[in-house]
Amino acid sequence: MSDELLRVQDLCKAFPIGGGFLEGRKRWLKAVDRVSLHLDRGETLGLVGESGSGKSTVGNLILRLLDPDGGTIHFEGVDVTRLTGAALTRARARMQVVFQDPQSSLDPRMTVGAIVSLPLKILGLARGGDLRERAAASLAEVGLGPECLDRYPHEFSGGQRQRIGLARALVADPAFVVMDEPTSALDVSVQAQILNLMGDLQARRGHAYLFISHDLTVVRHVSRRIAVMYLGAIVETAPTEKLFETPAHPYTRALLASVPVPDPAQRRDLARLTGDVPSPVDLPPGCRFHPRCPEAMQHCASVEPPRVVLGPGHEVVCHLHNRK
Repeated sequence: MSDELLRVQDLCKAFPIGGGFLEGRKRWLKAVDRVSLHLDRGETLGLVGESGSGKSTVGNLILRLLDPDGGTIHFEGVDVTRLTGAALTRARARMQVVFQDPQSSLDPRMTVGAIVSLPLKILGLARGGDLRERAAASLAEVGLGPECLDRYPHEFSGGQRQRIGLARALVADPAFVVMDEPTSALDVSVQAQILNLMGDLQARRGHAYLFISHDLTVVRHVSRRIAVMYLGAIVETAPTEKLFETPAHPYTRALLASVPVPDPAQRRDLARLTGDVPSPVDLPPGCRFHPRCPEAMQHCASVEPPRVVLGPGHEVVCHLHNRK
């Protein structure tokens, strides 16, 4: 039996902009452009890139919070892009999400008990007193006691609110969780606590994470593999240590070179990419990274680069590695 839990193939999503009476014809912003990735059971895949690269949109498409324009999403052997109604609801019982901001993602009018038990209620997995019992059990898993059930989100710290978000995501026992920048709104000391808690829960439960972040240090700590996004497309995928030791794409190398080193003895000038990020409404021809690439060749500006396999699990989309 295969351990593969999720396979995304050629996923696309564009959003219309303009098109008003005074704005002329409608134009399209390509947020996700032919993204393919896979995830095994119990694995964490990091998805990294600059703000606006399309990372969160990929997560929302997989969860079907947005409908894709093209491509397929096979989850537990079923193409969820074709599901509707009750069938989609059943699939969503196995997929959950933890959002970036623990304050805005929790309804301030609901008690913590009601928030955590809501997925069970919507999915028809529990009712009556069982809702409260299972909410208390889920809160206990994230280190919060039953006294929290009748309190409101504003009574908790940021780290505690993110624990509540984790409890809500895991209460229905999903196989897959999208972690959308789950620690970026937290203090550094609290970040470490939440990351360790996520690892402990994954070890106990065996669920898989898609960990979305712009923080490469955090992603290295939690992920087995990493996919790098630029302007809506994945440009490199590799096992974590392979990516850090021998990055193959110039954009990946620039991201890694920009990570601060905490040791003063190893202090270095942070790398900076030149040029502006092209508009996703008007992508450049050829390689979308070529206007900013320090290693660009003449044909990079006109020929779309191929996907090249460099080794087990290591792929890059770049002319530098095209040996044909």
